[in-house]
Amino acid sequence: MTAYEPPGEPGVGSGPAGYDAVVLAGGAARRLGGTDKPGVRVGGRPLLDRVLAACGGARSTVVVAAPRPTARPVTWAREDPPGGGPLAALDAGLRHTTAEHVVVLSADLPFLQEPTVGRLLSALRSSACDGALLTDPGGRDQPLVAAYRAPRLREELALLAGRHGALTGLPLRRLTAELDLTRIADPVASFDCDTWDDIATARARIREHGHVLDEWISAVKDELGIDLDVDTHGLLDLARDAAHGVARPAAPLTTFLVGYAAARAGGGPEAVAEAARKAAALAVRWEQEGASEAQPSGSGPRPAQGDVAPDATPDTRPDAG
Repeated sequence: MTAYEPPGEPGVGSGPAGYDAVVLAGGAARRLGGTDKPGVRVGGRPLLDRVLAACGGARSTVVVAAPRPTARPVTWAREDPPGGGPLAALDAGLRHTTAEHVVVLSADLPFLQEPTVGRLLSALRSSACDGALLTDPGGRDQPLVAAYRAPRLREELALLAGRHGALTGLPLRRLTAELDLTRIADPVASFDCDTWDDIATARARIREHGHVLDEWISAVKDELGIDLDVDTHGLLDLARDAAHGVARPAAPLTTFLVGYAAARAGGGPEAVAEAARKAAALAVRWEQEGASEAQPSGSGPRPAQGDVAPDATPDTRPDAG
């Protein structure tokens, strides 16, 4: 698979133009031997939680499946009878939504990210079409990675139900054939996990050098229940400076203390950045002072830059009285 860096669209779920999300997670997963596919872990996180993170900007998120623990709160729905197929599941999920625009997703998309959801919504809102969906590397439509106008979905679902007596067992193409759709090619975000080979491919890509750190940070944030965007590169630079200028064990201990100080200062990216800046300045002063002390004897005293400490402002510590 190819590397993919999706452009961002911040705040796609906020304000009057917000959207709802419906995630279909109740399939039989026959090609996985009946395994609970939404619960299969990729990069340490269940596939369902990865998809829920991608639609984290939704005003409300409905998961059509039997309830289970998830990383973020959702509304649960179920088609009647259970296992009635994607159109019946979509209809059940839509009954719990109120937004004009709805993002419809399957629960097996390991590489879907929130910026891609933003792209789909932008394509929908900037046109008169009924929906915007991704296509896979073969050019095939992926109607379960899409954004739609909810009124049009309800209208066509009602027509299909009237025409066939019920939605149970009907394929998705019966719905999409009646809609005016915009298509966005995305070979990575459209990748879904239907087989164990697909799962193996997803797990291998996540461990590639260019992805593993971001994936690990995302997994840790999910596991700890935090949602905080910080300057990862800045923290890594701080850890490097502490390890080089002080001692190797200083790196993890320093970053822990930065996190603790940021939490005491109220949390948030700004608090982390300020604590990291102070710790980095201290690491530089520490190293410079050590270099000064290591001068050959007889060379005469020389003030180290670390002897002048413009950042030494103890009254700004979170616990300062």
